[in-house]
Amino acid sequence: MGVIAVAGGTGAMGRTIVEGLIRDRTHRVVILARKISTVLEANSIDTVISTLNSSFGIESELNLIKAANQSTATKRYVANVWGITYTPEESKVLPAAEGKVQAMQALEASSLEWTCFLTGFLSDYFVMPRGKSYMTPLVVLVDMVHDVAAIPGSGSVPVVLTYSFDIPKFVIRALALDHWEKEVYIIGDKMTLNEVVALAEEVKGTKFSVNHDSMDSLKAGRVTELPSHEAYYPYFPKEQMQGLLAFFGIMWESGKCNLEPAYTLNQRFPDIETTSVRTLLESAWKGI
Repeated sequence: MGVIAVAGGTGAMGRTIVEGLIRDRTHRVVILARKISTVLEANSIDTVISTLNSSFGIESELNLIKAANQSTATKRYVANVWGITYTPEESKVLPAAEGKVQAMQALEASSLEWTCFLTGFLSDYFVMPRGKSYMTPLVVLVDMVHDVAAIPGSGSVPVVLTYSFDIPKFVIRALALDHWEKEVYIIGDKMTLNEVVALAEEVKGTKFSVNHDSMDSLKAGRVTELPSHEAYYPYFPKEQMQGLLAFFGIMWESGKCNLEPAYTLNQRFPDIETTSVRTLLESAWKGI
């Protein structure tokens, strides 16, 4: 039985990972708070899983890596890169990505064995607020409540879509592997965004109002405002939301989320079933 520390274990992805680890009962789990200098040694933590929220700041992540590298007990580290990796150029546009780039650079310079789980985009966002998810609520691409969609670009580029509660299943199994690649892939489902909209229409039995945002608009930081967005503005200002969604729109349309690795954890662990977008949409929205 290993001792696994989850940094940010009370947050969105952290809570999801912790629940999976506890349910599995293979490892002892420790949730790390901000003060970590003595926790790793005192608890004989052999593996750190980072799920720190970006609000903790870049320094918190870098300090965690430093502490793990200095700990004689800690040998492995799961990077806080859940989704896709970013280039230094991309991180200049998205502040949250800057921390991920710096963290991976710090891990490269460490003596730790480390990996990151690349999962594409979370399909959770298509079932909010009706489906189970610990992710921060946000309506992205498809406004299921109002039957409206805003698709970046052509919408014809495949996107890997993974349900957050499937991720811990693979993390748990990967913890038992003798060797880690620095990037491991989980493919929950893969569809184009146009196919997602068509599926949403089928499930709800209604035609959606669909708008395609041009790449020029996306590069200017503008996306079509969905009816549900207004409710978020008191704590997520419109300009910031537009910029974030435009950035992701460029990533989707450019194929950044069309993960095509030579080998996946799905192939390594074929007994693990993932949740399709159809299953999620039908469970949350069929008959609504």
